[in-house]
Amino acid sequence: MTTHLEAAEARLDALLADTIRLIELESPSEDHEALARSADLVADVVGARFAEVGLSAAPDRIEIDGVPHLRWRLGDGPRRVLVLGHHDTVWPVGSLETRPARVQDGTLTGPGCFDMLVGVMQAVHAIATLADARGPAAVDGVTLLITGDEEVGSTTSRALLEDEARGCDATLVLEASGDGGAVKTTRKGVSWYELEAVGRAAHSGLDPHKGINAGAELAHLILAMSALEDADAGTTVTPTRGTIGTTGNTVPAGARVMVDVRAKTAAEQDRVDAAMRALTPTVPGASIVVHGGINRRPLEREMSVGLYERAVALAPAAGIDSLDEIAVGGGSDGNFTAGIGVPTLDGLGGVGGGAHADDEHVQVAHIPHRTALLALLIEDILASPREAGA
Repeated sequence: MTTHLEAAEARLDALLADTIRLIELESPSEDHEALARSADLVADVVGARFAEVGLSAAPDRIEIDGVPHLRWRLGDGPRRVLVLGHHDTVWPVGSLETRPARVQDGTLTGPGCFDMLVGVMQAVHAIATLADARGPAAVDGVTLLITGDEEVGSTTSRALLEDEARGCDATLVLEASGDGGAVKTTRKGVSWYELEAVGRAAHSGLDPHKGINAGAELAHLILAMSALEDADAGTTVTPTRGTIGTTGNTVPAGARVMVDVRAKTAAEQDRVDAAMRALTPTVPGASIVVHGGINRRPLEREMSVGLYERAVALAPAAGIDSLDEIAVGGGSDGNFTAGIGVPTLDGLGGVGGGAHADDEHVQVAHIPHRTALLALLIEDILASPREAGA
């Protein structure tokens, strides 16, 4: 009988072709027209692969505030597994002109290949592998959810993915792996803020004394925020993009800065959040407005360790000699599912590097092994007896 690894190896060319089709359409998170085209293509590509093995081809298309999300609910077995991915990327339309999608010397390149379009297609082909080998009933209880706004905080999809996860025995997230193929058992929580300093405009040459300098206030705020970091606790507070004023000869009446906060524990997130909201102005007459807040709670290892141990036990059957785990600072939709108490294993997607960078790439040799491992995990979870009262 053909093993899952052998089946995944036989599917490699088709999986790569499917992935390149998705990359070449381009799907930046904030371009709703591009996302609509991407969702159409994802529905066609996934639908075709599912139809080949007797699975329901048509997804539920769920559009929220102009953002399209796709869901395939495959049967209604006694155990439930949510397989999670996203089809949006950080790359603007036109990125292909300098970063073509191609396979060369065993490496797949192209904008969004690593984060996370190859992971999406690994999920699809893993599910199809099970249905092809064991029949469609083998994936009864699987839900495949592919969202459209993960890269910008999942503001429209969060409730949807949390609702899909409730009652599931596991969530398997096809985000890119860590270094060397490590799965992600710990992710920091993410908080996003925009701090606004409000002053009063005046001519900087004629009447500077009549102004209230919002830029100067913002400088004080940035220093105050930096003091909120705690290196020992792993908490970072990073001012990122900002704006000050309107013209070069005007005392700025307004200034803003975006702030990215990462923390290993919910308690640290809460500490920083309270401190951000307690900031007070330094420049006389200036005021402060705090926008934003906590976006994702941490994915703590206790929510992943059981699935990780299961994956380690199954890895040899997928041709993986060693499956490491890693803790990372980036957040994902796995933070949300773990946050509502659903066991979650992340980083099951492509092996490579360069997420969000010019050297984004995937190592092709690992793709069949990761696809087979996902198929084995799904099969194992669905076959496990449900505990009494669960």
